[in-house]
Amino acid sequence: MQTLPVTDLLAGTGLRPAEYDEICRRLGRVPNRTELAMFGVMWSEHCAYKHSKGVLARLPIRGRRVLQGPGENAGAVMVAPGWAAVFKMESHNHPSAVAPFHGAATGVGGIIRDILAMGARPIALLDSLRFGPPEDARVAPLMRGVVAGIAAYGNSIGVPTVGGELMYAPCYRSNPLVNVACLGIARADRLATARAAGPGNAVVYLGARTGRDGIHGASFASAELAGDPRDRSAVQMGDPFTGKLLIEASLEALASGAVVAIQDMGAAGLTCGLCEMSARGGVGMEVDLAQVPRREEGMTADEVLLSESQERMLLVVERGREDDVLRIGRRWGLEAVVIGRVVPASLLTVRDGGAVVVSLDPKSLAEAPAYSPPASEPAYLQQVRRIDPATFPIAPPQPALMALLAAPNIADKRWVFRQYDHMIQTNTVIPPGSDACVLRLKEAAPVGLALAVDGDGRRCYLDPYVGGMLAVLEAAQNIACVGAMPAAVTDCLNFASPERPEVFWTFREAVLGIARACEALGVPVVGGNVSFYNESDEAIFPTPIIAMLGVLKDVRWHATTGWKRDGDVVVLLGGGIPQLDGSEYLFSAPRTPWLRDWSRRRTTAPTAGSGSRSPSAVSPAAGGPASRSPPVEGPAPTSSSSARESDGFSSRPRRPISPRCCAWPIGWPFRSRCWEPSAGSVSSWGWTGTAPAERGSTPASPTWPARGRVRRRRRDDALRGQTP
Repeated sequence: MQTLPVTDLLAGTGLRPAEYDEICRRLGRVPNRTELAMFGVMWSEHCAYKHSKGVLARLPIRGRRVLQGPGENAGAVMVAPGWAAVFKMESHNHPSAVAPFHGAATGVGGIIRDILAMGARPIALLDSLRFGPPEDARVAPLMRGVVAGIAAYGNSIGVPTVGGELMYAPCYRSNPLVNVACLGIARADRLATARAAGPGNAVVYLGARTGRDGIHGASFASAELAGDPRDRSAVQMGDPFTGKLLIEASLEALASGAVVAIQDMGAAGLTCGLCEMSARGGVGMEVDLAQVPRREEGMTADEVLLSESQERMLLVVERGREDDVLRIGRRWGLEAVVIGRVVPASLLTVRDGGAVVVSLDPKSLAEAPAYSPPASEPAYLQQVRRIDPATFPIAPPQPALMALLAAPNIADKRWVFRQYDHMIQTNTVIPPGSDACVLRLKEAAPVGLALAVDGDGRRCYLDPYVGGMLAVLEAAQNIACVGAMPAAVTDCLNFASPERPEVFWTFREAVLGIARACEALGVPVVGGNVSFYNESDEAIFPTPIIAMLGVLKDVRWHATTGWKRDGDVVVLLGGGIPQLDGSEYLFSAPRTPWLRDWSRRRTTAPTAGSGSRSPSAVSPAAGGPASRSPPVEGPAPTSSSSARESDGFSSRPRRPISPRCCAWPIGWPFRSRCWEPSAGSVSSWGWTGTAPAERGSTPASPTWPARGRVRRRRRDDALRGQTP
């Protein structure tokens, strides 16, 4: 068996020498160039989740509404008798950093086709965006390009963009995050699958022609950004008008009953469609690349198999009904051609004319090796935990409020969502700008659907476990604030390189926090995406984004934000008292007059024997950290233990925070035993009554459901490598 030398052979594939040895072992021979290129994209982090599969298994995936969990193109939940909501979130971070307009536009197109591959009609889009400081000259064109790309594709394809979020932080300057979620609706008994079946059935290519754009796009998304101009060739070019035709043609073909399976040719293109459909069904395929419609002359077999040209679907059609599907595709002005057949043996055979270029078991491609990297707590957390909020100066309330309202993360975002058509399809009840969007479900009136996307990288940076929980809780509260009941979650987990122990530790802790919050709420995770290697000049904050779906029994009984009438009573719900951990108030400190001097003193006074980075490495004015870990942005306190902390506005005591306790005390939905305030003691910032510590009692932590608590804790400890 050949094992050395392999450096030149593996160049450009993203494969490791050990993985090459594993490929040779599985095949029982040395792979040819085309096969090796296919392994390179299918075993990339983007397609294989090889560093994250073990941790993601901790997420709860079962629920009474769940029709389809992780494993298909998207998750599906029952939202009304006979009707399913299909939704998913994906990232397009690297392409958007290199080509903002086309990267963002094709991100929208790709997630729409994932929903389409489930047999659902796409009815809504949401986006979660992260950029560097808006005053940065490099950020402004990047931000404009991304927003324009989302607007151009979504508006043209006829799917409304009904909500989202936008935040800024220096760590996203070179690594913007572009996460897009899509919601579709389908008959519950007509959900499609990507599982190929039926020897003799036809393999049909449907959609646009294949070009050279997007080749090795999956491998590009699985590596750190290097600023190489050649990376632009890995970015796909989208055509929303062809995408609209593809939606209608695919849904009509599915409605005909002739389609056995359907798969989007997105990441890894035709390679992914062929091997995943075959592996899921336990069958094989024989395909002839000479039949694939092409935009360019002289394309090699490698280029045809790896091209990520957009607006293409792969269908398995019942034998004898091929003409019905081909006729539908051509009527919609699309390429529609039979390129192969399903075979009973688990063998993928690809010919280019008369020559066989690929012959292997599709499972060997689809089942990449999994890794369990070492994990260690980041050193910066020790430094962050030494910050004493009691040293914060007291801010004048009026100037503080005005400064906060002017902060980019809080200021009005209408300049973004006014570029989106959020009323097309006429389903939108609550448009962008509220806690969550609300859509009417015309097919099952009066049922309505609510959608929200939320995440806070700063909180995850301070405590990944608590930050993961808070992302779920914030989404759930936003869903509740429009009158809906949380039903299911999909996520997009954005992190730096998992090969660094401190990054993998934050990833693992954040996922465990998400799992704990979802279990407490009884909300399953039905799908999602992991985006690693988001780092170039510096690493991004650990940024898990949560997209949550809620159901309203009657869409007419929804709630909106804003004052309604003079004289209405304003009530603050929730237990505990406010906290400044990870808040915008502290994040904006270097730009705030009364905190600027304090921040400067803190970031120039070293702490002896800390064992962490130098103070200049954590100063916002220093331009970022010397290492790849993101900086501490301003004097942000940690969410770890502190017996008495001030919120910057008064000296009232605060509840101690445990790393395993929600750092955002709320009364719903945990039913926690939070201490009660003194009667009539309410302010706009929360309860100002006597804290339990002053009454001689100890505040209770939120009470998790007793059933299974010990079992879950042991599983979490086992995943962390600890002894239960």
